[in-house]
Amino acid sequence: MKNLEFENAFSKARFKKYKDAFNGDLSKALTLYRYNIKLSEKFYCALNIFEIVLRNAINTHYINHFVDNDWIRNQIAANGMLEHSPHKVEISQKIQSLANKNIYTHDKVVASATFGFWVYCFTKIPFKRGGQSLLSIFPQKHHGLGQRAIYNELMKVKGFRNRVAHHEQICFDSFGNINMSLAKEVYSLINNYLCYLGYSPKQLFYGLSISIDEIINKIENLK
Repeated sequence: MKNLEFENAFSKARFKKYKDAFNGDLSKALTLYRYNIKLSEKFYCALNIFEIVLRNAINTHYINHFVDNDWIRNQIAANGMLEHSPHKVEISQKIQSLANKNIYTHDKVVASATFGFWVYCFTKIPFKRGGQSLLSIFPQKHHGLGQRAIYNELMKVKGFRNRVAHHEQICFDSFGNINMSLAKEVYSLINNYLCYLGYSPKQLFYGLSISIDEIINKIENLK
């Protein structure tokens, strides 16, 4: 398949940013495009692992804190921790859907909740209503890292996650320049928070054949 055919397949509008990065060099642009796909693929895996580990830690914490194996359904009710959650409607609909099918379990609700739902748990109101105890899920976090800072960092991960999920370019900055600083920062945050949770990122990511760092280096060295 010729390079021009690839460009037509991916659309010239989508491919323009890659060509502009190399002054119209289609071959280098295609190489960068493929690296961006590979990087997104690896980030998808890392983000997936991080999301599951984080949500399980939050879920276990609140099961114990509320002494309630069905805490999400009960905490979205009036006066509950999640009473004003922007995710309340979608969670309620999911609960009702599972109940209508007679297959409702708390675990199914946990698995269906979005990453945004779990990040919301670190906002001021649910954090306070939840006994201001949620940070105990991070036994290895450094001293002084508080609720607001954690929420802001998790929001940065969430924003990057959404870009990956929507197949956006993650190798460029907002000006169209090749810039891996955000990707590096998010990957560092993922690793840090897995460590804060008490896990080894290296062990959790075992089996991912090409590391994120390796692909980032290839992009940065692409001339």
